[in-house]
Amino acid sequence: MSENNQQEMNLTDQEQVRREKATRLRELGIDPYGQRFERTHTHGEVRAQFDDQTHEELEASPHSVAIAGRIMMIRDMGKAAFMTLQDRSGLLQVYVRKDAIGEDVFTQVFKQSDLGDFVGIQGDVMKTRTGELTVKARTYTHLSKALRPLPDKFHGLSDVEERYRRRYVDLIVNEEARRIAFLRPKIIRAFQQYMDSQGFIEVETPVLHPILGGAAARPFVTHHNTLDRDFYLRIATELPLKRLIVGGMERVYEIGRLFRNEGMDTRHNPEFTTMEAYQAYGDMESMMDLVEALLRHVAQSTIGTTSIEREGVMIELGKPFARRSMVDLVKEETGIDFKTIEDYETALAFAKDHHIQVPPHAYGVGHILNLFFEEYCEKKLIQPTIVYGHPIEISPLAKKQVEDPRYTQRFELFIHGSEYANAFTELNDPIDQRERFEAQLKERDMGNEEANQMDVDFVEALEYGMPPCGGIGIGIDRLVMLLAKTNSIREVLLFPHMRDR
Repeated sequence: MSENNQQEMNLTDQEQVRREKATRLRELGIDPYGQRFERTHTHGEVRAQFDDQTHEELEASPHSVAIAGRIMMIRDMGKAAFMTLQDRSGLLQVYVRKDAIGEDVFTQVFKQSDLGDFVGIQGDVMKTRTGELTVKARTYTHLSKALRPLPDKFHGLSDVEERYRRRYVDLIVNEEARRIAFLRPKIIRAFQQYMDSQGFIEVETPVLHPILGGAAARPFVTHHNTLDRDFYLRIATELPLKRLIVGGMERVYEIGRLFRNEGMDTRHNPEFTTMEAYQAYGDMESMMDLVEALLRHVAQSTIGTTSIEREGVMIELGKPFARRSMVDLVKEETGIDFKTIEDYETALAFAKDHHIQVPPHAYGVGHILNLFFEEYCEKKLIQPTIVYGHPIEISPLAKKQVEDPRYTQRFELFIHGSEYANAFTELNDPIDQRERFEAQLKERDMGNEEANQMDVDFVEALEYGMPPCGGIGIGIDRLVMLLAKTNSIREVLLFPHMRDR
């Protein structure tokens, strides 16, 4: 049995009928998959132009339009029918009459139409007696045949996993999916508008990196045949961007995909989008001011407010963000003051008393401080909170604090219990940077697969001189989740990665 015959046997009754209709269209000389169609209006433009006009005004002064879209509903009344078409701007009603489009077209073309088909309509704008804006068809053009039926309109794609696997169907039947799909690019444009207005230059840097660096994460590895060497899909854009600061570009940013070979859950996807920015002559506090102003601009310009309700709590982006030190937050929650702890054994004893698992590569007091923060503090930071003063052990690219070199000039922004941004006063001392890389190599030897490798070229770049600099990375996906009011990263990615069925 041929493959085609096998497929025919597996078709549902509806699928078989749709194929027969496509065949009948071909017999009429109509391509089931259509040709170019010139629209004069989208559905949204029709609404914007004519929605405020009355039935009588539209009758007195007819307006001709050409629209196109997917059939989402048909109410057949014999010699006439109402249809609902969907384009990217929304839904619009169409009135089809046999005497208006011609008996042959009505009986041979319109009657072959199914939900999901694409059609083009030329006609006049009218309003029904109930006030529904409608296009009364004068010509009816078949554009494309849908061979599979759409999901039931009342239940949609009830399997959430199937929504993500077949996003194209989800976008057809799910208004919320469309809302988020159109909101995301608006958010990215708002990022660009604000950064451009502040004198930052948008740049592109390589996705393939010869050395693992810029963040603590497990990489994806690929092989370049011509060079006969392995490369990493980038886990951060930091080091290339700081090379551009050395080169004199002064203010740069990049919005791009990063790749981390780690777990998947509602807040993590193996590939995700960040914005990283670097500002010459700035510092950590410059980045604090930047992130506050940037997030307010993005929220206001995309959703029209800086107040966002999440799970019964109103998140306020419009108010000044709290600024707290990591050490103080841990002390408030546990009573332990890590500023007074000098030796590792004391810190380790506190960890054991609090049932905190310490991995083998956590060799410093700072590692244990961070474990306490993650366990006791992170999830309690609901309103936007800038947490600063990260220990040097977990901050290989940040400048040391002048007053206490055990800690760095670094902060993370937390909102609703999750990290949204990570920023430093950038380390620009090449000797110190080389020592930090060497400490990272020590961690790798102790089993930390996420530790940075030695980037000799980056150290050499710093030796040419890099000005004092502030830098920040902001998670785009999580911000879209916040502004779209959704709890899963899969809702804000058009094509999230999924496990096999």
